[in-house]
Amino acid sequence: MVTTADIVMPLEQEGSKSVVRAWLKKIGDAVKRDEPIVELETDKVAVEVPSPADGVLAVITLGEGEEASPGATLGVLSLGGAAAAPSGDGAPRTAQQSPSKAPAAATARSEGRETRLSPLVKRLLSEHKLSALDIQGSGRGGRITHEDVKKKIALGGLVPAAGLGAAAQKVPHDQMRRAIAAHMSRSIATAPHVTAVFEADFSALIAHRAKHKDAYARAGIQLTFSAYIVRAAAMAMKAAPNVNARWHDDFLEVFEDVNIGMGVALGDKGLIVPVIHRAQTLTLKQTAAALTDVTTRARENRLKPADVQGGTFTISNHGVSGSLVATPIIINQPQSAILGVGKLEKRVVVREIAGADAMVIKPMAYVSLTIDHRVLDGHQTNAWLSHFVDVLHTWPLEE
Repeated sequence: MVTTADIVMPLEQEGSKSVVRAWLKKIGDAVKRDEPIVELETDKVAVEVPSPADGVLAVITLGEGEEASPGATLGVLSLGGAAAAPSGDGAPRTAQQSPSKAPAAATARSEGRETRLSPLVKRLLSEHKLSALDIQGSGRGGRITHEDVKKKIALGGLVPAAGLGAAAQKVPHDQMRRAIAAHMSRSIATAPHVTAVFEADFSALIAHRAKHKDAYARAGIQLTFSAYIVRAAAMAMKAAPNVNARWHDDFLEVFEDVNIGMGVALGDKGLIVPVIHRAQTLTLKQTAAALTDVTTRARENRLKPADVQGGTFTISNHGVSGSLVATPIIINQPQSAILGVGKLEKRVVVREIAGADAMVIKPMAYVSLTIDHRVLDGHQTNAWLSHFVDVLHTWPLEE
């Protein structure tokens, strides 16, 4: 008797829809327990789902590009050595009888090249009247991915803009961009956004970093300004605890743990927000180590779902790409506030020196706090920013 095991979508996901990004095995392939078998993608993270047991992939229930809800069956393993699994009526279903949703063999075939096309790839090829034979696949075994098709469209998909007589590119939205768009629109529609802006002097941080960055580097840790910013943000919660809160219709949920998300840019794909959990308990060195870890894994697409879950506050370090001020920075719902840090640059400022005003050059940056005005008022917002800036100005608080 052939026994089976379902390959199940993880129950926990952060924020938005998940889609099947890629099957790493094809029907009939043997697979080992805990070996990655399918990739899922949301707007925040791509994650590999491991095989629940040793067996043979018998059925693919959800094909590439299809939505996967928590707890959904992605596919079925045969544990008895044959590629067969029970169908809905209890009869065995072989690889040849797998559902139409499974990635089918492509009509385009070339020697030494994986020729299966996912439903998403087929749809894109059809919509843009492209041939699979004209596209070089970058997936496993030379398989064509939806990203390969999008690149082809971007390079050769010039069409006249309606009524303008000009050329324009049609670049299909990927799953991450669609989810980000929906999340941003929902946040603006839900929360009344108000932004306050302060100036921050980075002189103390620059001096401290210059003194300690080499020692951190020898320990494999990057001492960036982001580490100081996360530490200062965690400490500023003492001045206005409701910044670390969540609005509900009948009550305000104020969190004890400060779980700070730091946006990491992923080029044209958007950004992802890994979370530094219980930031209020971490030293500067521990914060820097945590940031080094999650930032590296974010850019290498190795984050796990837990790495982007549970955030209570978010920081947007938009200044790294050159902007002085960005407002409003959209709140990462259902949080109540988001910190923005602008470009660090030398500016002339007035300081009192020996009892007289003097113009001096200082490394300055604009910092902003965008709030949900249902949760916070101007007094609390300014109290938080004042404390945050004071921490930056009076460093070192710790080595």
